[in-house]
Amino acid sequence: MPDQIFTVTELTQRIRSVIEGNFPVLWVEGEISGHKLHSSGHHYFTLKDENSQLSCVLWRGRANHLPLIPQDGIKVLVQGQLTVYERGGRYQFDVFMIQKAGIGELALAFEQLKKKLAEEGLFDIARKRPIPAYPERIGIITSPTGAAIRDIITVCHRRWPAITLILRPAQVQGDGAAQDIAKGVRDFNRYEKVDVLIVGRGGGSLEDLWAFNEEHVVRAVVASKIPVVSAVGHEVDVTLCDLAADLRAPTPSAAAELVVKDAGEITSWLDQLRDRAFTALARILQRNHDRVKALSDHWAFKRPVELVRNQSQCLDELEQRFNLATSRYLTARKDRTHRLNTTLAALDPTGVLRRGYSITRRLPEGTVLRDSKMVSGGDQLSITLHRGEIEAEVQATQ
Repeated sequence: MPDQIFTVTELTQRIRSVIEGNFPVLWVEGEISGHKLHSSGHHYFTLKDENSQLSCVLWRGRANHLPLIPQDGIKVLVQGQLTVYERGGRYQFDVFMIQKAGIGELALAFEQLKKKLAEEGLFDIARKRPIPAYPERIGIITSPTGAAIRDIITVCHRRWPAITLILRPAQVQGDGAAQDIAKGVRDFNRYEKVDVLIVGRGGGSLEDLWAFNEEHVVRAVVASKIPVVSAVGHEVDVTLCDLAADLRAPTPSAAAELVVKDAGEITSWLDQLRDRAFTALARILQRNHDRVKALSDHWAFKRPVELVRNQSQCLDELEQRFNLATSRYLTARKDRTHRLNTTLAALDPTGVLRRGYSITRRLPEGTVLRDSKMVSGGDQLSITLHRGEIEAEVQATQ
């Protein structure tokens, strides 16, 4: 017996693991052949060259976002990954991106110019200008016959009927398109007074959109004094004009949506502000009304005569209390003064002299004598009586 036996499924899964593990996302060039569009929306075709062919599948979800639809006989460059269809027992190429052959050179040129301009700071966020919130005049640079201008006009007039749109017709594809677009930007800056510019076109391949990757266009957009909105191709398309513009919109219709406010929304917003203002005013008026009513209901406003009478009676009582307090205070002060006078009169020496006493002083210093030992014979004395003074000489002491 063999050491190991695989089932068909096991072997197929092993092969799938090897193929998908060793082949990351890659690019393949070839000619489309045998293209079939299934009712499910998926595309099936063969990619071939002189000696070999490769089965390819493009799923509907991806096909809806690609500018190029597979067609028999065209030479293309596809990006994708090898995978194994286990039920059919074959490998196939799962397509992510598809573009015409020769685009590789354009892609290289795109990256080189992008790097150069980025180093100059032309794509910096800091240099981008704000888009006016409510523009009145909008300048448009695009083809006068394309779907882009129709979409922009439709959206702008639907959202803000009074908006003014000024079209500067421009060639958006082929030789001379980049110069014409750049000149259109300069013309608006020189002649037309608009609030914002929309520069764009509908979708297409990288070759179709190449004019918007030209250095002329990028530098004109950067030099514009008027804010620029770039709306080139579909959402998956990104051009150098998009990177240089002040605002990038995924489609021309989206550009109109971003630039022009909806009049209905603005009206609704203003209505809400009005309602809020009225509500706030009504609350203030009601609050003040309640305060006035509360004051008017106070008894002081309903019976003012009684209030005055009560206050008058209160003043009378205060007057009586003041007079009584004043009288008591003055009586107390009078009594105290009388007592002080009595005390002073009792201490007055002239009162003692009236009762027959005298004051004796030794001359000449006038020392009041309280003891006979304070004098000696021959000292001169002054004796003060109730009425008058007597001078004497000490004859003897006891």
